[in-house]
Amino acid sequence: MILDEHLPAIFAALMAFSVLVYAILDGYDLGVGMLLPMRNEQQRDTMIASIGPFWDANETWLVLAIGLLLIAFPSAHNIILKELYFPAALLLIGLILRGVSFDFRAKVIQSRKDTWDKLFKLGSFMAAACQGYMLGMFVMGFESSFLAVAFSLLSAIGVATAYTLIGACWLIMKAEGELQAKAIGWARKAGYIAFTGILLVSVINPLINEFVFSRWTTPPLAYLFAFVPLLCFGFFFMGYKTLKRLPLENDECCWLPFVLCVSIFTFSFVGLALSFYPFVVPNQVTIWQAASAPESLRFILYGALIVIPCIFAYTLFSYRVFWGKVRDLRYY
Repeated sequence: MILDEHLPAIFAALMAFSVLVYAILDGYDLGVGMLLPMRNEQQRDTMIASIGPFWDANETWLVLAIGLLLIAFPSAHNIILKELYFPAALLLIGLILRGVSFDFRAKVIQSRKDTWDKLFKLGSFMAAACQGYMLGMFVMGFESSFLAVAFSLLSAIGVATAYTLIGACWLIMKAEGELQAKAIGWARKAGYIAFTGILLVSVINPLINEFVFSRWTTPPLAYLFAFVPLLCFGFFFMGYKTLKRLPLENDECCWLPFVLCVSIFTFSFVGLALSFYPFVVPNQVTIWQAASAPESLRFILYGALIVIPCIFAYTLFSYRVFWGKVRDLRYY
């Protein structure tokens, strides 16, 4: 069947979509967690209230992405999880720590609330940094050299900073007054570091990977790969100009930094994904080599076409219900 020939590409696209949505949605709530000001309890409550209805549901997209990798590309799943077992374990610990802290901070005595807020902040940083480290190791082809580890540590800092950027932009959109002003300052500082990180990746990635270098310099795709970073830098410039003007009267354009940040995330991810396509493990395994049997993929596709739109619809519905400025945090 013609469909069978394209099933690996279809599942690769679904998996990439799930990873991108997760990076955006869980990215901002991890960023908010890392930005918690430990000297201002009221602002911490407001910040946690801004992500309260969404943060646990956002992680659904991570589960979906890993599930698609396991079912559709089992051999690649084995290689990736084998190479990234330790940072993946730390990632899970960080996510668990966030969940426990979120619930316990509402139930402990007042004097211990700060402790759980610190643990929530720590869990957010652990999850973000581990994701960045795993991304760096993936780009380096899971090498164990000093250069690979150094690049992965740099990637960990870059991803954590990018998450604080989108988290700050989320707070600009959701918060008001002093907290919004503080979020604007956070976004400016994180924006400088994120811009530098994307610039470094754009330079280093083709230099350390011959396949990426060839793809980036061979027409006609070379024109696309030249356009993607330029577009991202354009979004950074627009964000810089917007943040200098905020806050505006009647809170106009408070949503624009978040939209620009989502655009940066999207185009950066698309550029990175296209750089390695069709490899699911860089320079080792392609999606065609790692794919499950066509009969299995065809059966799974029917379920995916039902489940993924349902998750996406639920996500849109939840954001529609809780749209607008954040209200005081309440536990029921």
